[in-house]
Amino acid sequence: MGFKIKEVRKSLKMSQEELAEKSGISRGTIVALEAGTERVTTTKTLVALAAAMNVSIDQIFFADDV
Repeated sequence: MGFKIKEVRKSLKMSQEELAEKSGISRGTIVALEAGTERVTTTKTLVALAAAMNVSIDQIFFADDV
């Protein structure tokens, strides 16, 4: 999941700081999710990240071949 967050964020040319500001999620949490060191998070966090990047949750959290 974290690699998709990073992939989408970078495709939008958005920094982790910008994503944190737009989503209300701490940069530390974003860093941990992208690095794969934080594997458990809330639905609220996932929804906030998707909304901040203006994408659907499906685009971030489900593989293309699912």
